[in-house]
Amino acid sequence: MSEQTSKPTRPRRATMTDIAKLAGVSQSTVSLVINHMSGAKVSRATREAVLRIARELGYPLERHAHAARESRNLILYLTDELTTSPHAMQTIDGAKDAAWDQDCLVAVFATRSDPELEAATLARMLDHPALLGVIYATIFTRAARLPPVLTRAALPTVLLNCHERGHERAHGAAHGPAHGAGHGGRHPSVVPDELAGGYAATLHLIATGHRRIGFINGEGWLEAAGLRLKGYREALASAGIAFDAALVREGDWQVSDGYRLALDLLALPDAPTALFCANDLMAIGALDAARERKLSVPRDLSIVGYDDQDVARYTHPPLSTVLLPNYDMGRWAAETLIGRARGSHADAHGRQPDIVHLEMDCPLVTRDSVAPPRIRL
Repeated sequence: MSEQTSKPTRPRRATMTDIAKLAGVSQSTVSLVINHMSGAKVSRATREAVLRIARELGYPLERHAHAARESRNLILYLTDELTTSPHAMQTIDGAKDAAWDQDCLVAVFATRSDPELEAATLARMLDHPALLGVIYATIFTRAARLPPVLTRAALPTVLLNCHERGHERAHGAAHGPAHGAGHGGRHPSVVPDELAGGYAATLHLIATGHRRIGFINGEGWLEAAGLRLKGYREALASAGIAFDAALVREGDWQVSDGYRLALDLLALPDAPTALFCANDLMAIGALDAARERKLSVPRDLSIVGYDDQDVARYTHPPLSTVLLPNYDMGRWAAETLIGRARGSHADAHGRQPDIVHLEMDCPLVTRDSVAPPRIRL
């Protein structure tokens, strides 16, 4: 009788059903835990038990985690306001373009700073099976208090045009990213480097020969206005020019206030030869004031704006200004979120890079509204 050789039996691969039986939970609960579903209402103890049993049984957790990360492709873009100004739409366009490049979509919700609407939106969206993470945006650059659910959930979140309350932003010569500086910086964030923008605008006028430079700012309580004023003052100091409070005015960012405040400055006995306006709309008002005073721009008066709105290139003359990098900030926020959520920013050991709080460059855009003063002071 011939001997038959039998093939060794391959051990059966563990299933979610096996894990569910040992953990005393349903198979759907195991699926939620293993696939890392955002917003799933599973206690920490249950989650830890399921993962421990899965590892003991040799279940391929990493393969499922990778598949889950790749299948999640929806970014929640939560903003306090969508206004008629182009700023919000530019940041959204940047985020949408960056997301599309990586096969992701962006869903935009505006809450009008209503905590109940914000909480309701998050409660509904955090249960979405395709949710990859959240971009939390504000229309004004400011310190933001994140909704409690975002601080508790292990969900990738990036702050856009805002920074966490208590996170102290560093300013100085080395403008740029500050890695984990200050307190409360648990999420990456990006804001414009407003101080450097105000500095660049004022220094441009100084380099052209102006020493009597008026500044028409927006409302001083806004963070952007405070930093642009600080940049103006630092540029004056760097050139040895004393700060003169009589040359500073606060407006409401509108054309009418730019016009009114420019007329006020130009009526001074020792009138400025140049004006730096904290946005392009007030700079357009200043151009109107110059025409009323029969002053030619830039021959008799130089003017610099801020924001680089489309209208700035169509004024007469075209307006020199400072670019507010809304589009690039939106792209950076989406790229950073996707990279952290999918692990593509991690090193060989799976460690994520330090949290980055980026102050993005606001470059000077030179056109035809600045020239040397007719009489150098």
